[in-house]
Amino acid sequence: MTTSQQTARPAVKAEIQAVPLRHPGRWVGAGVLGFVVIFLLQGWVANPRMQWEVVGEYLFSPAVLSGVGTTLLLTLLAMVVGIAGGVVLAVLRMSPNPLLSSLSGFYIWIFRGVPLLVQLLFWYFLSAVVPTIGLGVPWGPTFVQFDTNMIITQLAAAVLGLGLHEAAYMGEIVRAGIASVDPGQTEAAHALGLTRFQTLRKIVLPQAMRVIIPPTGNQVVSMLKTTSLVFAIAVPELLTSIQGIYSRNFQQVPLLTVACFWYLVATTVMNAGQHYIERRFSR
Repeated sequence: MTTSQQTARPAVKAEIQAVPLRHPGRWVGAGVLGFVVIFLLQGWVANPRMQWEVVGEYLFSPAVLSGVGTTLLLTLLAMVVGIAGGVVLAVLRMSPNPLLSSLSGFYIWIFRGVPLLVQLLFWYFLSAVVPTIGLGVPWGPTFVQFDTNMIITQLAAAVLGLGLHEAAYMGEIVRAGIASVDPGQTEAAHALGLTRFQTLRKIVLPQAMRVIIPPTGNQVVSMLKTTSLVFAIAVPELLTSIQGIYSRNFQQVPLLTVACFWYLVATTVMNAGQHYIERRFSR
């Protein structure tokens, strides 16, 4: 090897000692924020006016637990109605038939535009407009007839109001999920001989679920809290039960703390379930 070849060989570089970037501002900000949080929590917990003994007394009382059960039941039934209706509305909205698409758009416009509390009151007082509900031939004889108040009970009015209102929002969420799937998937399914319903159930919706699940989880949590509006029609859900108790003992703040506790517990469980479902459909 000549001297020129030895000179041309690159020298071995020394190993770089990487020094992590310092962020003193982050630590200072975190320390200040942590101090503020601890200060507020200490002031809240140590406040004698919170009357924690009253909170403990009513936390697991039968009336409160019954209200929690009714809240969860309303949330479940309303979301079943909302999700099922949302899928139907999304499919109709994307239909090439202009009549079906217009009907879906009209439904979404009505139920998203009218306040939910008004819808709940409307269903509750439906018997004032429609005293009886019957089955028969339109503009013809009626075979079976029922009293509206016997069918549209307080619970039924709450489920109808919450569920049909939710269906309008779920329709747009499902439509966005379906639109996110490559149209080539549908074309390939039709080329293999699958019907429109089979394509939707086996090909499109499973892929769209990755887009549908996150906003649907938010809607479930929102529905849990929205059920508190049914106090207007005297359905004994959690907040209504709490109001009934503190109207007798005048311990508003401790009992509202009990309501907050149960709402947070239910929301935490729902968030955990949403995380599991998202992970399953992201495979």
